[in-house]
Amino acid sequence: MTEIETTARGDVGPPSLNTDEKTTLIVFLDYLREALIVKTYGLPDDKARTPGVPSGTSLLWLIKHMIAVELNWFEWSYLGADVPLMDDEARVDPQETAADLIARYRDAVVRANAIIAGCDDLDRPGKRSLRPDAAPSMRWLLVHMIEETARHAGHADILREHIDGATGR
Repeated sequence: MTEIETTARGDVGPPSLNTDEKTTLIVFLDYLREALIVKTYGLPDDKARTPGVPSGTSLLWLIKHMIAVELNWFEWSYLGADVPLMDDEARVDPQETAADLIARYRDAVVRANAIIAGCDDLDRPGKRSLRPDAAPSMRWLLVHMIEETARHAGHADILREHIDGATGR
């Protein structure tokens, strides 16, 4: 199997470490973020943008969705930044490429990770919530983002298999 095939399959196991809670949560979240990205590797943009299910979900839509989710939860909600909420259901525009969306996702991850790094107490609540509940703690937010990213990485696995038969984690 070539390196591209291995990368596209995303066939690497989860991280192996034994450390503190915050580091463990961040490492698993970063692992899942990358698992989602690698599902686009080696595909032409038209294949990555083509919906694989009637709802319209495509690999590029998943990346675009996660850009909004990362920024909405970490910047708008937890940090309370004076930024507009992003539409996490927005469709992929025809001019948006995989390279552009992946770069934007990586930027959102860097920004989110900086906010996480600045939090010295996982029990500290954020400034506001995207839900009717009280603002969540950083612990809740990290676990939620692991859950959200894992769900969509699983969707990406299935979409990629439908596109070219590539399978893996």
